Amino acid sequence: MEEIPVYLFTGFMDSGKSSLISETLFENEFAKGAKTLIILCEDGDVEFDQAKLSSIGADVVYLEDESQICQEKFHELHKKYHPDQVFIEYNGTWELAPLLEMDAPDGWTIVQTLTTVDATTYEMYLNNMRAMMLEQFFISDVVIFNRCTDETPKAKFRRSVKAKNRKAQIVYERTDGSLDENLDEELPYDINADFLEISDADYGIFYMDAMDNPKKYVGKKVKYLALVYRPKGKMKNDVFVPGRFAMTCCADDIQFIGFKCKYAQAASIEHRSWVWVTAEMAYEFAMEYKGKGPVLHALEVTAAEKPEDELIYFS
Repeated sequence: MEEIPVYLFTGFMDSGKSSLISETLFENEFAKGAKTLIILCEDGDVEFDQAKLSSIGADVVYLEDESQICQEKFHELHKKYHPDQVFIEYNGTWELAPLLEMDAPDGWTIVQTLTTVDATTYEMYLNNMRAMMLEQFFISDVVIFNRCTDETPKAKFRRSVKAKNRKAQIVYERTDGSLDENLDEELPYDINADFLEISDADYGIFYMDAMDNPKKYVGKKVKYLALVYRPKGKMKNDVFVPGRFAMTCCADDIQFIGFKCKYAQAASIEHRSWVWVTAEMAYEFAMEYKGKGPVLHALEVTAAEKPEDELIYFS
């Protein structure tokens, strides 16, 4: 069976989805020699030029209602247009589950998901429609923040995406269309220091940066308040995981995040107890990571009081 690549574009209205599709088709000659079907799930400000689309053999279909995201409708489109590739501009207020879980036409395979975000309105959407906003990041391969300026808090935006999807590539596009190459993370602690005392407020940032850039933490000593993960019979006597429960989206989206830690007295530490852990960081192979990653070598582990707020946040 021949694969029919499906490119999914997500994001709220006026975030730049239509412009990105047009650039992909016309400027990058993505449609050259291929019969393209464009499925639009909302009527944005940017209209497609029907004459230009016809010149590259592209057809446009508008789906006006969320109920049309179903197996019957998509199989009908497949039989009618016989596309070589499909572009879907999805409505940012519609649930993604019906699209992702449907029995798609033979060969239709989502090969890339791109999410466009208007940097000027992102924080407003995040505050008021957080779950809906972050759902789009969960499946995205590339997140494009457009309309960025010198004042755009890129590091803050990056953390909110990475908290939901660490594998997503993040692109910052300025108001003139150029890409912002100044992508250095703004860390709330001095990464050049040999000893890092990580506060509860900074743990989420520390965790993501250490997972993404483990080599720059090699040899550094760290100290932080942690909840112990060490269920009986599940780990070797000299291993435990000091971490925290993190809220990435809402109360229903909480996960435990921590690092593998080697400690000779690990067997004496009670599961789900609170400790202060001081450790030296290394970059080593670990089965838990299915490869190399940050591994702690504990220097000191002492009992601690449970904090008032047990959760940490990616802020």
